Amino acid sequence: MKAKLYKVLFFAIGLLTLGYMTHSLGWGTISSSVKQIGWWFVVIIGSWLLVYICNAIAFNQVIHEPKDPSTKLPFGSILYVTITGYIINYITPFIALGGEPYRIMELKPKLGIEKASSSVLLYSLMHMFSHVVFWLVSIIFLIAIVDLSTYMHIVFVAIFLLGLLLCYWFVLIYRNGFTLQSFKYLKRLPWVGKKLAAFEEEHFETLNNIDEQIRAFYGDRKKQFYASLWWEFFARIVSCAEIYFTANALSADMSILQALLVSSGSSLLANAAFFFPMQLGVREGGLALALKSVGFTSALGLLIGVVVRIRELVWIGIGLLLIALKRRNKDLTYD
Repeated sequence: MKAKLYKVLFFAIGLLTLGYMTHSLGWGTISSSVKQIGWWFVVIIGSWLLVYICNAIAFNQVIHEPKDPSTKLPFGSILYVTITGYIINYITPFIALGGEPYRIMELKPKLGIEKASSSVLLYSLMHMFSHVVFWLVSIIFLIAIVDLSTYMHIVFVAIFLLGLLLCYWFVLIYRNGFTLQSFKYLKRLPWVGKKLAAFEEEHFETLNNIDEQIRAFYGDRKKQFYASLWWEFFARIVSCAEIYFTANALSADMSILQALLVSSGSSLLANAAFFFPMQLGVREGGLALALKSVGFTSALGLLIGVVVRIRELVWIGIGLLLIALKRRNKDLTYD
C-alpha cells in the first residue's frame, strides 16, 4: 500500500509541477523558443538521453558487485530508476532530494533495504563528487584562458582550494562510512536529537552494514569506483552540449570549451542556491553571468535559460510517462 502511495504522490506532484512550469513560461514563450531553435531542439533533448545513459552506467558500477550475482540488474531497470529519480528531483519543491528515497523504494524489492540504501547513497555521493571534480577542471581552464581581474583570480583560486578540501572530505566518507558518522553529529541537535539517538540504537546493525558497503566500494572495488567517477564526470561534459547546441542555433559562435566554462559557472551558482524552488531565476542569472565572463551578452543567457526550462518540461513529461507505464505493468522494471 505504501509503495503505491508514494508512486501516486510523486506522479501527482510531477503533474502539478509540469503545469506550474508550463504556466510560468507561457505557451507563447515555449512555442516561439522552439521555433527559434528549430530541429536543434530534438538534438538537445536527445543529448540528455545520453547524459542519463552515462549516469545509469555510473549507477550500475555502484550497484553491481561481481562476487554477488543478485546485484546484477538489467540495464534498462537501472536506466529507468536513474531517469525517474532525476525527474523527481526536478519536481521536488525547495530541495531537490526527492529522487533518493524514490530510488531506494524502487530498488528495495530486488536488492533489500541495506543494499538499496547504500547504493543510492553511494551514487548520490559520486554524483556530487564528480560535480566538484568538474568544477576543479573548469577552474583550471578558466584561469588559463579567460582574461580575469586580480580579484577574480583570487576568488577562483579560493574556490579551487575549497574544491580540493571537498574532495578530501569525500575520500574520508568513502574510507570511514557516512551514516553512523552523520548520526554522531545529528544526535546533538535540539528537539530531535533524542529521537535520532533512539533510531540509531534500534537500527545500528543496518546503519553499520550500510557503512560497510560504502567502505567496501572504495576499498575493495576501486576499479568500479573510478569507473563510476569517470562516467559521472563524462556525463557532465556531455551535458555541456545543450548550451553549445542552443548557442549555435541562436547564431552565437560558441566553442565547446566556452560551453564547458558556461555550464560549470552557471551550475556552481545554481548549486550554491539549491534551496530555491526548482532554482527559479538562479540558473538564468548564473547563465547570464557565466556567458558575460567568456564574451557573450547576458541576453543570450536568458534565451538559453528558457530552452533549458523547456528541455526540463519535456523530460518531466517523459519521466511521468515512464512512471505511469511502470504502474500499469509492474514487471516492466525487473524482469
